[in-house]
Amino acid sequence: MKSICKKAVVTAGIALVLAFGVNPAVADKKQSDGKSEEELGIRKQSLYSEEKEKPDHGEYSKTEPGKSKRIERAFENSPPLIPHDLTGMLPIAETNNSCLNCHMPEAAPSMNATPLPKSHFVDMETGKDLKGSLDGKRYSCMQCHVPQVKIPEAIKNTFRADFRSKKSKTSSSLLDTLNEGVE
Repeated sequence: MKSICKKAVVTAGIALVLAFGVNPAVADKKQSDGKSEEELGIRKQSLYSEEKEKPDHGEYSKTEPGKSKRIERAFENSPPLIPHDLTGMLPIAETNNSCLNCHMPEAAPSMNATPLPKSHFVDMETGKDLKGSLDGKRYSCMQCHVPQVKIPEAIKNTFRADFRSKKSKTSSSLLDTLNEGVE
Protein backbone atom coordinates (compact mmCIF):
# COMPACT_ATOMS: atom_id res chain seq x y z
CA MET A 1 0.00 0.00 0.00
CA LYS A 2 2.85 2.39 0.89
CA SER A 3 4.49 1.80 -2.50
CA ILE A 4 1.24 2.72 -4.31
CA CYS A 5 1.03 5.96 -2.30
CA LYS A 6 4.65 6.85 -3.12
CA LYS A 7 4.03 6.23 -6.83
CA ALA A 8 0.89 8.38 -6.72
CA VAL A 9 2.76 11.27 -5.06
CA VAL A 10 5.61 11.09 -7.60
CA THR A 11 3.15 10.91 -10.51
CA ALA A 12 1.19 13.88 -9.15
CA GLY A 13 4.42 15.89 -8.78
CA ILE A 14 5.42 15.18 -12.37
CA ALA A 15 1.94 16.10 -13.58
CA LEU A 16 2.11 19.44 -11.72
CA VAL A 17 5.50 20.29 -13.23
CA LEU A 18 4.22 19.49 -16.73
CA ALA A 19 0.91 21.31 -16.16
CA PHE A 20 2.66 24.54 -15.20
CA GLY A 21 4.94 24.32 -18.22
CA VAL A 22 8.28 24.37 -16.45
CA ASN A 23 10.51 23.58 -19.40
CA PRO A 24 13.85 25.46 -19.44
CA ALA A 25 14.87 23.98 -22.82
CA VAL A 26 12.10 25.90 -24.58
CA ALA A 27 12.35 29.18 -22.70
CA ASP A 28 13.47 32.14 -24.81
CA LYS A 29 15.47 33.90 -22.13
CA LYS A 30 16.16 32.68 -18.64
CA GLN A 31 17.62 35.20 -16.22
CA SER A 32 20.69 34.46 -14.14
CA ASP A 33 21.87 37.24 -11.84
CA GLY A 34 20.12 39.76 -14.08
CA LYS A 35 21.81 38.57 -17.31
CA SER A 36 20.28 36.81 -20.29
CA GLU A 37 21.72 33.54 -21.64
CA GLU A 38 23.24 35.45 -24.57
CA GLU A 39 25.22 37.65 -22.15
CA LEU A 40 26.59 34.76 -20.10
CA GLY A 41 28.81 32.93 -22.58
CA ILE A 42 31.46 33.73 -25.17
CA ARG A 43 28.99 33.47 -28.01
CA LYS A 44 26.56 36.39 -28.01
CA GLN A 45 23.95 34.89 -30.36
CA SER A 46 20.96 32.78 -29.37
CA LEU A 47 21.67 29.15 -28.67
CA TYR A 48 18.24 28.22 -30.01
CA SER A 49 18.79 29.19 -33.68
CA GLU A 50 21.87 27.38 -34.94
CA GLU A 51 21.04 27.59 -38.66
CA LYS A 52 22.36 31.18 -38.97
CA GLU A 53 25.58 30.63 -37.03
CA LYS A 54 28.77 29.79 -38.92
CA PRO A 55 31.86 29.22 -36.78
CA ASP A 56 35.14 30.75 -37.95
CA HIS A 57 37.31 27.79 -38.94
CA GLY A 58 40.43 29.75 -39.84
CA GLU A 59 43.00 28.72 -42.40
CA TYR A 60 45.01 25.51 -42.37
CA SER A 61 48.63 25.63 -43.45
CA LYS A 62 49.24 25.42 -47.18
CA THR A 63 52.97 24.76 -46.68
CA GLU A 64 54.02 21.53 -48.32
CA PRO A 65 55.43 18.70 -46.19
CA GLY A 66 59.16 18.98 -45.57
CA LYS A 67 59.12 22.77 -45.91
CA SER A 68 56.99 23.62 -42.89
CA LYS A 69 58.28 24.82 -39.53
CA ARG A 70 57.75 22.63 -36.46
CA ILE A 71 55.22 23.94 -33.96
CA GLU A 72 56.31 23.85 -30.33
CA ARG A 73 54.40 21.30 -28.28
CA ALA A 74 51.64 22.58 -26.04
CA PHE A 75 53.00 20.66 -23.04
CA GLU A 76 55.54 17.94 -22.35
CA ASN A 77 54.78 14.74 -24.31
CA SER A 78 51.76 16.28 -26.03
CA PRO A 79 51.25 15.00 -29.58
CA PRO A 80 52.87 17.42 -32.03
CA LEU A 81 50.58 19.44 -34.28
CA ILE A 82 50.68 18.89 -38.04
CA PRO A 83 52.36 21.99 -39.54
CA HIS A 84 51.88 21.14 -43.22
CA ASP A 85 49.15 20.81 -45.85
CA LEU A 86 47.29 17.47 -45.89
CA THR A 87 45.91 17.68 -49.43
CA GLY A 88 45.92 14.22 -51.01
CA MET A 89 46.92 12.47 -47.77
CA LEU A 90 43.46 11.78 -46.36
CA PRO A 91 41.85 9.54 -45.29
CA ILE A 92 44.58 7.99 -43.16
CA ALA A 93 44.10 4.27 -42.57
CA GLU A 94 46.22 1.20 -41.82
CA THR A 95 46.21 0.28 -45.51
CA ASN A 96 46.68 3.88 -46.74
CA ASN A 97 48.90 5.93 -44.45
CA SER A 98 51.10 8.43 -46.27
CA CYS A 99 52.34 9.78 -42.91
CA LEU A 100 54.59 6.75 -42.53
CA ASN A 101 56.46 7.52 -45.77
CA CYS A 102 58.09 10.53 -44.09
CA HIS A 103 57.74 10.02 -40.34
CA MET A 104 59.21 6.53 -39.88
CA PRO A 105 62.50 6.97 -37.97
CA GLU A 106 64.64 5.76 -40.90
CA ALA A 107 63.08 8.21 -43.39
CA ALA A 108 62.42 11.25 -41.16
CA PRO A 109 65.87 12.92 -41.22
CA SER A 110 66.10 12.97 -45.02
CA MET A 111 62.49 14.22 -45.31
CA ASN A 112 62.93 16.99 -42.68
CA ALA A 113 60.12 15.33 -40.72
CA THR A 114 59.58 14.61 -37.04
CA PRO A 115 60.35 10.90 -36.51
CA LEU A 116 57.79 8.72 -34.75
CA PRO A 117 58.84 8.28 -31.11
CA LYS A 118 59.75 4.97 -29.46
CA SER A 119 56.31 4.85 -27.84
CA HIS A 120 54.73 4.17 -31.25
CA PHE A 121 56.72 0.92 -31.50
CA VAL A 122 55.67 -0.47 -28.11
CA ASP A 123 52.36 -2.10 -27.23
CA MET A 124 51.32 0.29 -24.48
CA GLU A 125 48.92 -2.26 -22.97
CA THR A 126 51.54 -4.95 -22.43
CA GLY A 127 54.78 -2.94 -22.56
CA LYS A 128 56.08 -5.31 -25.25
CA ASP A 129 58.72 -3.85 -27.59
CA LEU A 130 57.47 -4.44 -31.15
CA LYS A 131 61.04 -4.32 -32.52
CA GLY A 132 60.49 -1.60 -35.13
CA SER A 133 56.94 -2.57 -36.08
CA LEU A 134 54.36 0.15 -35.59
CA ASP A 135 51.75 -0.63 -32.93
CA GLY A 136 48.48 -1.41 -34.76
CA LYS A 137 46.61 1.12 -32.61
CA ARG A 138 48.87 3.90 -33.90
CA TYR A 139 47.79 3.92 -37.58
CA SER A 140 45.02 6.46 -37.02
CA CYS A 141 47.43 9.42 -36.79
CA MET A 142 44.78 12.13 -36.63
CA GLN A 143 43.29 10.61 -33.51
CA CYS A 144 46.07 12.49 -31.67
CA HIS A 145 47.78 14.72 -34.24
CA VAL A 146 45.81 17.58 -35.77
CA PRO A 147 46.61 20.41 -38.17
CA GLN A 148 47.18 23.84 -36.66
CA VAL A 149 44.75 26.60 -37.57
CA LYS A 150 45.38 30.31 -37.28
CA ILE A 151 42.28 31.69 -35.59
CA PRO A 152 41.75 34.44 -33.03
CA GLU A 153 41.44 33.18 -29.46
CA ALA A 154 37.93 33.58 -28.05
CA ILE A 155 39.47 33.74 -24.58
CA LYS A 156 43.13 34.53 -23.98
CA ASN A 157 45.00 31.36 -23.13
CA THR A 158 47.16 31.91 -20.05
CA PHE A 159 48.42 28.31 -19.77
CA ARG A 160 52.21 28.05 -19.77
CA ALA A 161 53.76 24.63 -20.09
CA ASP A 162 56.56 23.59 -17.78
CA PHE A 163 59.06 21.59 -19.85
CA ARG A 164 61.78 19.68 -18.03
CA SER A 165 64.29 20.21 -20.81
CA LYS A 166 64.69 22.11 -24.05
CA LYS A 167 64.52 18.81 -25.97
CA SER A 168 61.07 17.99 -24.51
CA LYS A 169 59.63 20.99 -26.41
CA THR A 170 60.13 19.09 -29.67
CA SER A 171 60.53 15.41 -28.69
CA SER A 172 58.61 12.78 -26.79
CA SER A 173 60.02 11.12 -23.68
CA LEU A 174 56.77 9.31 -22.89
CA LEU A 175 58.30 5.84 -22.51
CA ASP A 176 60.91 7.20 -20.11
CA THR A 177 58.37 9.03 -17.93
CA LEU A 178 55.30 6.79 -18.27
CA ASN A 179 55.74 5.00 -14.96
CA GLU A 180 57.41 7.89 -13.15
CA GLY A 181 56.39 7.87 -9.51
CA VAL A 182 54.93 4.33 -9.71
CA GLU A 183 56.47 1.86 -7.29
